[in-house]
Amino acid sequence: MIDQRIAWAAVGVVLLLTFGTVLSFGKETLPSSGRLACEADDGGLILPEGFCSVVVADNIGRPRHIDVATNGDIYVRNRGSRDLSSRVPGGGVVALRDTNGDGRAEIVERFGDHYGTGLELRDDYLYVSTSMEVFRYGMTPGDLLPSGPPELLVSGFPEQRGHSDKAFAFDQNGHLYVNVGAPSNACQAQARTAGSMGQQPCPQRERQASVWKFNADRLGQTQSDDGYRFVRGTRNILGLAWDPTTRALFAMQHGRDSLATLFGNYFSDEESAELPSEELLELKDGSDFGWPYCYYDHLRGVRILAPEYGGDGQSIGDCGRYDRPLVAFPAHWAPHDLLFYTGDQFPARYTEGAFVVFHGSWNRAPLEQGGYQVVFAPRRNGEFTGDWETFANGFAVESPLMSPRDAMHRPAGVAQGPDGSIYVTDDTGGRVWRIVYTG
Repeated sequence: MIDQRIAWAAVGVVLLLTFGTVLSFGKETLPSSGRLACEADDGGLILPEGFCSVVVADNIGRPRHIDVATNGDIYVRNRGSRDLSSRVPGGGVVALRDTNGDGRAEIVERFGDHYGTGLELRDDYLYVSTSMEVFRYGMTPGDLLPSGPPELLVSGFPEQRGHSDKAFAFDQNGHLYVNVGAPSNACQAQARTAGSMGQQPCPQRERQASVWKFNADRLGQTQSDDGYRFVRGTRNILGLAWDPTTRALFAMQHGRDSLATLFGNYFSDEESAELPSEELLELKDGSDFGWPYCYYDHLRGVRILAPEYGGDGQSIGDCGRYDRPLVAFPAHWAPHDLLFYTGDQFPARYTEGAFVVFHGSWNRAPLEQGGYQVVFAPRRNGEFTGDWETFANGFAVESPLMSPRDAMHRPAGVAQGPDGSIYVTDDTGGRVWRIVYTG
């Protein structure tokens, strides 16, 4: 019997050396990569059983959206410092390369004079956005850095301070979709002024508060001449994603702020902290989601007439004519990215649903802040169930968290790697995690 055990152990060693496969003990290894070792504390994250994480890079700026090439190279959009004068030219994109297979980036390069949020790889191009334009860089397969200067794809968006980030996504038919956020909270005649009523009709619904459709490959387009308003009535969208399974476009909308501050006669601080919902939406041609006239109340399951337009926190008015969300999340969690998982590393249930990154917001005071996590919203038979569950937590560290300034990390972007891992960025600590399933 002992001889048999020795023989089988020898066979195992030969197989391991020959094929590079991995026998997994705890969190030490990942199938297909014998050198990848997760952090002892998962880089501070709290993950479901069977998952672990590697800190790919740290202190790289203010990384927002992220994508991963087929060879594993990682590209991160750097939003940069809030102090625009301190942004150093050439740092708008951070390129990361793992040269030894341990999951950590040994090479860190930077390029691009413009900063922003949106970033996505498509064919042989890297697309990035600023607050006013969408560019693309030509990429040679296998090279970490672009092969030339950026080309201008779309410009001519309205100049605005609030909600100016241009999140974007591509469908499978050669179209580019770009979010143009509303420049205000609720289209008040006097912005963020207590008791000020809303403009009727709201002029911001014409070129803003909407998602626009463009040709994904034609240079020199402008919003006015070449854009098509695909949907309207969206306050602001940073999480925008095409689902290849259902061949449909989805988005995470930021709900409005300051119900109690602006209309304290109708809303308490507690109600204002819990309302309105953050919404997962399916974007269909011609959809209207009702901003600024209505907001979604996940506690009652209906759209409610906004106080700027005669609402009192109870009245529905004609809000029933606007499109409903698929999933409604708690208020003021600030969704920043959205991912439909198509890999085969994670358990099969994760291909039926979507990952949502919640950056965490400021508008729950004086209550404890919320968000600061990555959640999973499941589907069943192709339909969202309306439920959600926490997938990755522990970003904020501080608990209870009463102010966003005290959060150590704030998740901002998510992407899938070629092996089925997912990557999450943090625009406060400048960190990038790689989350893997070890089983």
